[in-house]
Amino acid sequence: MFSETRRASLLRQRHGHERVTFVELFFDLVFVFAITQLSHSLAGHPTPLGAVQTGVLLLAVWWVWIFTSWVTNWVDPERTPVRFLLLGLMFAGLTLSASVPSAFGDGGLAFALSYTVMQVGRSLFMLWVLRGHSPGNYRNFQRITAWLSATALLWIAGGLAEGPWRLGLWACALAVEYAAPAAGFRTPGLGRSSTTDWDVEGGHMAERCALFIIIALGESILVTGATYAGHERSLEGLLAFAVAFVGSVALWWIYFNKGAEHATQRIADSADPGRMARIAYTYLHVPIVAGIIVGAVGDEMMLAHPHGPASPTAAAVIVGGPALYVLGTALFKWVAYDRILPPLSHLVGLGLMALLYALSAGLSALALGAATTAALVLVAVWETRALKAAV
Repeated sequence: MFSETRRASLLRQRHGHERVTFVELFFDLVFVFAITQLSHSLAGHPTPLGAVQTGVLLLAVWWVWIFTSWVTNWVDPERTPVRFLLLGLMFAGLTLSASVPSAFGDGGLAFALSYTVMQVGRSLFMLWVLRGHSPGNYRNFQRITAWLSATALLWIAGGLAEGPWRLGLWACALAVEYAAPAAGFRTPGLGRSSTTDWDVEGGHMAERCALFIIIALGESILVTGATYAGHERSLEGLLAFAVAFVGSVALWWIYFNKGAEHATQRIADSADPGRMARIAYTYLHVPIVAGIIVGAVGDEMMLAHPHGPASPTAAAVIVGGPALYVLGTALFKWVAYDRILPPLSHLVGLGLMALLYALSAGLSALALGAATTAALVLVAVWETRALKAAV
């Protein structure tokens, strides 16, 4: 049995910025697989229902990952019990990721059980660590455990159900879980949490989320390379490959060129880093990740059929992925920078993409992809010049 002193030693002893540890990066490898599975799932079912189902699975995958990132912000992954927690979560996460393609088929119960084991098990571990220490955060995790235990019933019931019932039950579970932080995890008899109770180390949280964006972008490049390698070489294919690569570079540039660094400094200096972490990182990174996944499917469609008119579905995916990404980064920077309005460059980029989608009839997938990539490059260059002018 661990004494209270030994349990207290599992908490991070903060001395300025807490670096992301190697075991956290190792844990993230599971989510490379998860992102790949989500992209393949959407590519295999590019229908409105397929998009909704993939969206539900993405929200679940993100929620598991971001909750774990909050926990490793408080506990020290270099300590053996915490390391074993992460390794156990990795195994459950691998099972979860492997179940993604069949989550709305015969793999529903495996997905639901993996998800609930990760969410509830991690929270129970935190109750054990925090008992007798950090009273505010201990009470916070009592509330979190109560909420996740309640929604676990919806997840498992959905895993046992079929068809629309599964989708409905899982959507309800996610709606409750996503509303919980905004509601302060209000629980009868336990009150509600305040963001000031969430003693988050802002630099670590910002770095963790930035690394997840790198993971998602890496998956996008993996899909691009694999798709190009699987097709016969042609001039149109080479041009589509170049367009997809430049698009990935523009996505990276929009998020990481000064923006991520500036946001890291802002959250590190914030008087209430828990509030900023909740809004800017927990919630507003969802459309950014979704945009990368949808964009990867769009690149796959463009590479597979570069010539000939883009179908309505292909047009929606090719333009919609980058638009989601730009929307997410605009909202993220709006909150993180405490601006009056989102960046003008991003708003103009969204307007151009809306116009491209309206004019997409008759355009080839390659032409539409190239025009969308040009809009991304415009956003990146515009913001870069604006940031230089502000210095």
